[in-house]
Amino acid sequence: MGLKNNPAFTALEQHHKTLGNFQLRDALQDQTRCQSLTIHFDQAVFDFSKHLVTPDTMKLLQGLASARDVAGWRTKMFSGDKINNTEDRAVLHTALRAAADADIRVDGQNVVPGIYQTRQRMADFANQIRGDKKITDVVSIGIGGSDLGPRFVAEALGNFHDGPAVHFVSNVDGHAISSTLAKLKPQSTLVLIASKTFTTEETMLNAGVARDWLEKGVGASNVGQHLAALSSAVDKATAFGVPQDRIFGFADWVGGRYSLWSAIGLPIMMAVGPQNFDKLLEGARAMDDHFRTAPSEKNVPILMGLLGVWYRNVYQYPTQALLPYDQRLARLAKFIQQMDMESNGKSVDRHGQPLDTAAGPVIFGEPGTDSQHSFMQLVHQGEVVPVDFIAVKKPDHKLTENHRSLLSNCFAQSRALAIGQTLAEAGGDASRVFSGNRPSTTILLPQLDAYYLGALLAAYEHKVFVQGIIWDMNSFDQPGVELGKKLAKAIAPALDTGDVKGLDYSTAQLIKAVR
Repeated sequence: MGLKNNPAFTALEQHHKTLGNFQLRDALQDQTRCQSLTIHFDQAVFDFSKHLVTPDTMKLLQGLASARDVAGWRTKMFSGDKINNTEDRAVLHTALRAAADADIRVDGQNVVPGIYQTRQRMADFANQIRGDKKITDVVSIGIGGSDLGPRFVAEALGNFHDGPAVHFVSNVDGHAISSTLAKLKPQSTLVLIASKTFTTEETMLNAGVARDWLEKGVGASNVGQHLAALSSAVDKATAFGVPQDRIFGFADWVGGRYSLWSAIGLPIMMAVGPQNFDKLLEGARAMDDHFRTAPSEKNVPILMGLLGVWYRNVYQYPTQALLPYDQRLARLAKFIQQMDMESNGKSVDRHGQPLDTAAGPVIFGEPGTDSQHSFMQLVHQGEVVPVDFIAVKKPDHKLTENHRSLLSNCFAQSRALAIGQTLAEAGGDASRVFSGNRPSTTILLPQLDAYYLGALLAAYEHKVFVQGIIWDMNSFDQPGVELGKKLAKAIAPALDTGDVKGLDYSTAQLIKAVR
């Protein structure tokens, strides 16, 4: 059944019509309400009190989760059921951070021992490279999930870097690979090639450039000692020149945008060490356990997901902003963009039938105080955009005045969106009237370390899952990506030959202009 005709959703729509006089300005004076909408996860705080909800709203949202059997689908995912129905695959990125004694089976086989064996190989290799002072730089070549996750986490944990400098190349634009290699020396560089199938066009083009660069610098016979592969295609990687003991694979139930916890995370391990990588996994595992066991009304990912549906499908808000008030999280929005928009940016359900409601929102965002001087004008007075504010209580620097200003700006922005400013408060200046009643979540981490970063990312993963279940879609395939690749293969020969037969006139004239 589509969402539109579900009685639980209809009840939410009817309830929404009764909230005409609801004002956050008044609701935020209710201490009991604010406390009930704040969840503590370890030492982190998830404050949902600045949302357009009453106790009745929350009950109805919980009813929607029950009606769509979020709990049942959650059990299926964690148990290894093949919930990625279009590709007939399990969805088990959670197994990558499971405890060593866990028993998680796919086709009757416990996958956990293999995960730990691969991770031990990764740790041994990372320690070898980190201890080899001849290797000063690591270049990780990938794209999509093979790049965004590791790149974001490595940057976010920059304070913990004690290994070689790690560089990332994803764009097939030659400027990306050439400018990166120009700063390095082949003799002191390790190149990691991240591609599950070892056929990803953009990655393999850049990998070829890097291999040629290495050959010129260290000689063809020595190239293998400067290569490693994060891939399940052992035959293709060895044919490329990667020694077999430097190939680290992962199963088909590891989706690209959920793969940083797997061998794809090797660049992170190179930068911060195996122990910090383990802490990243521990934080994600703790959020997994919370998602599986916490009551629905106190469950962080479930509430994140339900509130997102509330705004996307009842209020009809098409966007969501992620504003990290911490420069180390500068790429958070970009990473969550892929996780969310590639997962739930779809128009059909898991059975291939058209959705009867809108699905995934447009995700955007930038670091907090920068955004205040760019797009936040619109967020305050233009279209309503639900916001996630993310802040860190304890910084890794001693500039206390800077951090005080940062936190005060973060809290002020969420307060301003909530309460607005009346004409009287604006001194009669209508241009400075703000409606308020604009919803936001504030996430306050005690510190930005590997543990809390892992927990934060797992919360967003599970939020995406919850929303996909409510929309009755498969969040774990990506047909839009595949269509673009298919059409690119048809166009590439025309750029060489000029034969534009079968192409539309617009594309044909662009090809002619290039030639």
